[in-house]
Amino acid sequence: MSRGSSAGYDRHITIFSPQGKLYQVEYAFKAVKNANMTSIGVRGKDCVIVVTQKKVADKLIVPSSVSHLFKITPTIGCVSTGLIADAKNQVTRARQEAAEFKYKNGYDIPVGYLAKRVADICQVYTQHAFMRPLGVVPIFCGIDMEGKEAIPQLYKVDPAGFFVGYKAIAAGHKEQEANNLLEKKIKANSEMTFDQAMEAAILTLQTVLGSDIKPKDIEVGVVTVDVPKFTILTEEEVDKRLSIISDRD
Repeated sequence: MSRGSSAGYDRHITIFSPQGKLYQVEYAFKAVKNANMTSIGVRGKDCVIVVTQKKVADKLIVPSSVSHLFKITPTIGCVSTGLIADAKNQVTRARQEAAEFKYKNGYDIPVGYLAKRVADICQVYTQHAFMRPLGVVPIFCGIDMEGKEAIPQLYKVDPAGFFVGYKAIAAGHKEQEANNLLEKKIKANSEMTFDQAMEAAILTLQTVLGSDIKPKDIEVGVVTVDVPKFTILTEEEVDKRLSIISDRD
């Protein structure tokens, strides 16, 4: 590794460089992009759709055992982009936080509060020399109930501990290109229906990858106001969605 202006300052996570940078945290962001995965999240007026690539590294691996989509609670889902080992560790902690919140308060954890707790933990990982940031970017989705009103929620957390809610967001290798496309789609229609949000998410991923998507190449997770449980679509259901989108084109 070449040592330019970062010489010596990238060895410890707790030391700032003269430019005010924490190189280890920046390297965590690079680790996410180096995983060569792209994930998309789109919030509609009554739903949230998350789509990610599915890559099976070896022909001997059972494809159904490879997934980047996780259920945190029955109603909150998460798509993790980056190092899968780090992702599983983070998902376990998120499930623990959600279970503890429900035990103490008697109702399900709101999506925004779960994102805040995960972000807080990520931020602590940037303060101690005996820890390292997790090379993973989780996108949380779910439906929050405010009184009788159901509100779709989409949050992204980064390795530095920053989190914020989005109308649509991408993470991973082709993040910038995907965000540019999503920005145009949201500008044209910020209150998408379920079908429109599904089409926007899948088409954006297909466009940035530059090739036609097969059902075995992607994973799709959905949560709607009518069915607030986080559901991962089967390969057959994904195939139907891809067929509907290709017919429209």
